[in-house]
Amino acid sequence: MVSLSTAGSDRRPNLWWRQFRRTWLPPLLGVLGFLVAWQLSASLGLSRLPGPLSLWTEERTRELLIDPFYDRGGLDKGLFWQTVASLTRVAQGYLLAAIVGIGMGITVGLNQTLNRAFDPIFQFLRMVAPLAWVPIALVLFQKNQPAAIFVIFITAVWPILINTAEGVRQIPQDYRNVALVLQMSNRRFFTKILIPSALPYIFTGLRISIGLAWLAIIAAEIVMSGIVGIGFFIWDAYQQNYVSDIVLAVIWIGAIGLILDRAMAWLQSRIASNR
Repeated sequence: MVSLSTAGSDRRPNLWWRQFRRTWLPPLLGVLGFLVAWQLSASLGLSRLPGPLSLWTEERTRELLIDPFYDRGGLDKGLFWQTVASLTRVAQGYLLAAIVGIGMGITVGLNQTLNRAFDPIFQFLRMVAPLAWVPIALVLFQKNQPAAIFVIFITAVWPILINTAEGVRQIPQDYRNVALVLQMSNRRFFTKILIPSALPYIFTGLRISIGLAWLAIIAAEIVMSGIVGIGFFIWDAYQQNYVSDIVLAVIWIGAIGLILDRAMAWLQSRIASNR
């Protein structure tokens, strides 16, 4: 007779394998297939880009992978410090965009007159590409650092603002009627009805904006010379014809962007679960 403990121990590996096959195996096979196809196209001369193996076979790129923390002073820094510099600018611009976007979104969402007055301006400005703001930012601030932060802010603020305003407008009329019947104070209406109801829309805007902020700083750093950052790293590698370094930086940028998006999704799920 098989004991219950033995049956349970036999069941656990099968459960783990089923979960792994359903959750992790498809993306792993997809990534592996992509890398194999990429390497074959490079080896057969079908692509001018070096294959993924070049990230290890090229001595300079291998050193970047092995030691991302080196700092030789000036602009000669490893990927870690380049990324920290870019993320610091993103954090500053994104935080400002979140404060302004949520605040203005709530204001125009509650007031139809303001919404009708300013919505065309918001829609117009959000269509301007991040690179188009770079020369304007440089004219306004005359320095690269505040100009880069402004580009992040002006790129990231619109999805937050527009989604927040839409979330406020979508608050059910029944909720508003209950607030009127109970004679809720503005503060209680804000904390008990407005924010909980609009929160999914707010986080949708925040998730969209974090990706746009990351894209904006990379573009801004490529254009602005002389500042440490992952965008400058790519442009410097291009000027020196370090193609493998560019490929590594692109992979690095994608990975950081994915982490930022997943972090925002995790934060949303945590806040939603505690409501």
